[in-house]
Parts: sequence; structure tokens; C-alpha cells
Amino acid sequence: MTTGTVYFENKAPEEIEACLGEWRRCCPSMGVLALVAESDRETMVPLLQDVCRRMKVPLCGAVFPALIVDARFRTTGCLLLRFDVMPYAALYDSLSPLHPEYDHTIRRMSDDVVSRLDRPRSGTLCMIFDSMIPTIATILDEIYLKLADRVRYMGANAGSETFQPMPCLFDNNRQVSNGALFMLLPDHPGAVTEHCYQAPEQVLSATSTEGNRIISIDWRPAFEVYQEVVKAQYNVTINRENFYQLAVHFPFGIMRANNEIIVRMPVALEEDGSVFCVGEVPPNALLTLLQAPAVDSLQTVEKLAHGLRDLGGTLAGGSILSFYCAGRRIHLGERAECELTEIQQATGAMQVAGALSLGEIGHSMQGGYPSFHNGAIVCCTWDRHES
Repeated sequence: MTTGTVYFENKAPEEIEACLGEWRRCCPSMGVLALVAESDRETMVPLLQDVCRRMKVPLCGAVFPALIVDARFRTTGCLLLRFDVMPYAALYDSLSPLHPEYDHTIRRMSDDVVSRLDRPRSGTLCMIFDSMIPTIATILDEIYLKLADRVRYMGANAGSETFQPMPCLFDNNRQVSNGALFMLLPDHPGAVTEHCYQAPEQVLSATSTEGNRIISIDWRPAFEVYQEVVKAQYNVTINRENFYQLAVHFPFGIMRANNEIIVRMPVALEEDGSVFCVGEVPPNALLTLLQAPAVDSLQTVEKLAHGLRDLGGTLAGGSILSFYCAGRRIHLGERAECELTEIQQATGAMQVAGALSLGEIGHSMQGGYPSFHNGAIVCCTWDRHES
């Protein structure tokens, strides 16, 4: 689909112009997906917009806490990924549930994709959402009701690791918050999404929830139960002072009917004892409490490599686009970059590039229902070179 991935550590417009000029000489209809590090957002996004407008290069992009470059995390600069031919790309705002255009925008998003499908299963819908939207799982449900299996699904959440609001999605002319970037990638085989958390046997019930807020578990304040279970299962004491530092190591797992585990990272507390997660928790969901050391990193790498081979054969000499969960990186520490390196080695890819994400979109079985994940790694082919 594409043949170009370039990282710019410094804000050098002349270098970016030279790169885009070289790309356009070999691919006159090219476009760019730009991934920008949060620390350089205020200068890098306007710079990219200005350069691409002057050169008349279609641009779409998002801001992430960090970038993945050569299987390493970088907290500065931007990563440019070239489309040989710019696909359909649309930037939407008004996705706050309180916005009067919320329902209309969701309908328009799916209608726009449907109008551009020429045949079933002809491509992949890549979606990047603002992480501050509390209803992403619900939006995915609505999108699937309209599109079903006519496309494959993949994506990630952009924004700040501090979970403070900011415009984190952009195109040639706009920067938006509370929005989504949709890209319909033609003839793309899709992505593989894995987390390989192992669940203990104890199951809890989310007896009261509201979007991404768990109000009560087993009819008691959510944080009170959370504290007790972490102490009983893992002998760790979590309180309000150390919650943010420790809770990422003990996420919730939502148990699905097909035995799939959907991870939900706790990120904030309310005075009433309710717990906020990255992603929605359905009312009466069956929960379990996961633990970071139980993540089977080797199994994750094996499943991702196997899945990528099933999708498109050999990746030798090519590139992988990856979105890696920020919470997963925190609790795996140095092991996170090792995991990326092992993915590259297991697939034979020339490079692994992408971004640190605040939620991941994919399905554990190809052709399945799109789910909103935490703690996961999303991988897809981006640039393939025939050996």
C-alpha cells in the first residue's frame, strides 16, 4: 500500500519539504499520515499543515504521548507514513455525548464509509479517536451495525497520557478535539490485536456503571472492592495517594461470552469511590482483576507474528505499523521495548514504527466484531518489499 516511513526528530521544514518532494516525484497522488509526539504538538502540527498546504499534499494525523521508531519509544518529533495514493480520509468532531450533533455525526461517519465501498471486504477502516471521548465502544457498536463485515477494523486512541483535553487530531487545515479520524485503506488485509492477559478465577459484577465510570461492584463502592481484591489476590495496598502509580498494574478484565478478555485500565477516582477507566464498562459486566506480571509477553509476540503471517505472508524487509498501549508500557517497563524488538525479529520486518496509544481497536479473530481494548498491541503491515 505504501513505501515510506520517515522520522523527523527536529522541527526542520526544509527536511520535511525535501522528503515530501521526493515522495511525490515517484508517487504523484501520494498523501501523508503524520503521528506527532505530544511534547512537540504546538509547533510540529502547524508546521506540517503549512508545508503540506504549500506543497498541496493531502495530510491527516494525530498526536500521541510518544512515537515508536525502530522498535523504540521516542517522546519528540514526528513520524510520517506515506500513502502511495491518498485514501479516503475524514476528520470528524462533535463526538462529545453532550454535543447536540453527536448522534448525527455518528450516522454521518458510517454513511460516509458506506458510500465509498465498491465491494465487500475490500479494505480496512482505520480509526483514530480522541481518548477523551467516553463512549468509543458504543460508537464502534453503531458503526458495526451499519458496516458489519464489509470492512476490517483497526485503530487507536490519541491524546495526552495525562488525560487532559487537547486538540489531538488534524488534517491540512484543522485541529480538533472530541473527534475521530477515519481512513478507508483499500485492499488492506487488516490488523492483529493481542494482549494475552491471564485472568484469575474470581469474578465480580459491575452492578452500577455510567459510561467509563464504575460506580459499584457487587453493590458496594467500586474503589472499596477494588482495594480489597488487590490486597487479597496480590498483597498490594492501593490508596488514593498511590492509585495512579499502582492501578495501571492491576487493570480490570471484562469477561465476554466467547471467553475473550477486554482490558480496562483504571485511571481516576471520584470522591464517592467510583473508578474511571479508559473505555466503557457495560452495566452488570462480569469483571476480574488482572495483574501485569501475568501478561504473557512471549505468547503475545508469537500470536502477533502468526496473525500477521496469516494476513499477508512474509514480512521480510517490510515495515509494521504498531500502536502500543501506554498502560502496558508502564507496567512492563523496559520489557515493552523488548517486546517490540521481538515482534520485529519474529516477523523479519525491516522496522516497527507507530505510536504509544491510549486505547486500541481491533478484534482477536479476523472478520470479527471491532472491540475497544486497553493493554493491547495493534500491528499491521504498512510497507512491504518483495524479497
